[in-house]
Amino acid sequence: MEPPNASNSHCAVEIVTMETEILRVVPPPRRSTLQKLKTRFKETLFPDDPFRQFKGQSSKKKIILGAQYIFPILQWGPKYNLKLLKSDIVSGLTIASLAIPQGISYAKLANLPPIVGLYSSFVPPLVYAVLGSSRDLAVGPVSIASLIMGSMLRQEVSPGKDPILFLQLAFSSTFFAGLFQASLGFLRLGFIIDFLSKATLVGFMAGAAIIVSLQQLKSLLGIENFTKKMGFVPVLSSVFHRTNEWSWQTILMGFCFLLFLLLTRHISKKKPKLFWVSAGAPLLSIILSTLLAFVFKAQNHGISVIGKLQEGLNPPSWNMLQFHGSHLGLVMKTGLVTAIISLTEGIAVGRTFAALKNYQVDGNKEMIAIGLMNIVGSSTSCYVTTGAFSRSAVNHNAGCKTAVSNIIMSVTVMVTLLFLMPLFQYTPNVVLGAIIITAVIGLIDIPAAYRIWKIDKFDFLVLLCAFLGVIFISVQEGLAIAVGISIFKVLLQITRPKAVMLGNIPGTNIFRDLDHYKEALRVPGFLILSIEAPINFANTTYLKDRISRWIEEDEVEDENGKQQSMIKFIILNLSAVSAIDTNGVSFFKDLRMALEKKGLELVLVNPLSEVIEKLLRADDYREFAKPDCMFLTVEEAVAAHFSTIKNQKSPSKPCQKDLLEKITYRV
Repeated sequence: MEPPNASNSHCAVEIVTMETEILRVVPPPRRSTLQKLKTRFKETLFPDDPFRQFKGQSSKKKIILGAQYIFPILQWGPKYNLKLLKSDIVSGLTIASLAIPQGISYAKLANLPPIVGLYSSFVPPLVYAVLGSSRDLAVGPVSIASLIMGSMLRQEVSPGKDPILFLQLAFSSTFFAGLFQASLGFLRLGFIIDFLSKATLVGFMAGAAIIVSLQQLKSLLGIENFTKKMGFVPVLSSVFHRTNEWSWQTILMGFCFLLFLLLTRHISKKKPKLFWVSAGAPLLSIILSTLLAFVFKAQNHGISVIGKLQEGLNPPSWNMLQFHGSHLGLVMKTGLVTAIISLTEGIAVGRTFAALKNYQVDGNKEMIAIGLMNIVGSSTSCYVTTGAFSRSAVNHNAGCKTAVSNIIMSVTVMVTLLFLMPLFQYTPNVVLGAIIITAVIGLIDIPAAYRIWKIDKFDFLVLLCAFLGVIFISVQEGLAIAVGISIFKVLLQITRPKAVMLGNIPGTNIFRDLDHYKEALRVPGFLILSIEAPINFANTTYLKDRISRWIEEDEVEDENGKQQSMIKFIILNLSAVSAIDTNGVSFFKDLRMALEKKGLELVLVNPLSEVIEKLLRADDYREFAKPDCMFLTVEEAVAAHFSTIKNQKSPSKPCQKDLLEKITYRV
């Protein structure tokens, strides 16, 4: 028989079901508590199942695979050939031309001696080449971590008055950063860094880029007595209150080189094949500015220069690490913040380029590699390092094939440390400022901010809080505010889960959200709801109140003036309820009793295994185990109870009787 046509009236609904046997909901297979804990532990800490490659292998093969897992270089090293080496030499030399000027510049940003930036571009890349799993990641100091470390340590120690103590605290912070990063990897707790959402990072990076750029006004304008604060207002106030210190020679040189660097960056962005233009521009700027400063004796004309730099390789610094004293809390806090920021940036960059080349980057192995890299670095006069986006992009575009490009870069930096340091003596500080501004300006991602605005206004609010917090308060407080708002959003989603009312799409057996599908119509006598989140202690009260309100909205007065409900069955679709706790179980039991007092019946649809198991375990009177209490689909639940509604006499709204007549079931 063909189903009758659906009426255009809102008081008409037509439901047709196939002639099929109703399948009963069955409890899941019994498992011991130990088996459940084992499964939960595995899915929490080992979702990627890293040990699957060892299954069915001989002892010798397991040892080889284990060594390759710990040291990825053993996996691709035996297959390495001359063709790959040629590509890696080109990319290694290219990123070295960028790493040398950036290393010197970022060290100045962290209020450290410029030579420390070069030390940090020598040892860490060697460690990463052995332990890292990314082929494209170019390791070294980065602007944001440098800014955070310098600003946090300077709150208690002046780098000008006590440079040795400041250096000790920087190395100690790097050690704690590495320890925290490696611990996250070993304990497989990488999901912690996921609390830095996309919106948080976009806003934070943009705000930090502006703060970093404003800090470089000291170098670009030639100001000597500059504010130690990082906020937008103090920096601009210091700039305009020190106009008497502005040096036109410094301004002229600075803005000329800044214009040159921005132009080369624009060329490389428009034509990616010319990546070498922007990659070589910083080194070329240093060479040209150093020659100009040497020839014209720039220091005699108000242009400050770096000065003499120490020659030789990294001296050991383990004796400078501080694990006690009044500054221990400061270095631990600085290490924690810089660890999270640098780890987030490094892993995000590694995964971005891995996706472009279609290979996998293990996040936990990356945490271990970056962490051990910083621990070793803290003992060899290096400060916190990670994979930088600008260098990694150049490395990728230059055609790198393996992590050997990091080794080539390291060797180039080593040659510089041994033989070329006297050449940097006359390098103007203003050019380093221009290099930093050019590097960080790429962190301001306006298209990403616009996309976030279009997709999710709440996420844009998080972005805005991170951005404004960094600019007007401080880097770490701005980040903390944004993370706090992100966590609040998650808590809001947990405590206020989505629950919607379902209706039938006429002429079908499909039930959908009434607000979403305007053609869907309610089935008289039924309140069909879908709960779309786990049910736990945080949201049971809200769900009780929400369901009670829906029931009250369907109540009408009878002849005696008493409120009587138009509905007889409450159907809860639990397909999206993945878990419940003790409060969740109590919620169902209390709801059932409350409905029985009103003469209503509770029906559950498609409860998942954990939900069924806990409900049946707590169901002393086997109320939930009754055949008419649980169904696999909403259609079956409505079909099973439809005859009760049709035969029952109850107060009716206009056209209620006609509406019931138009519902046809063939079950």
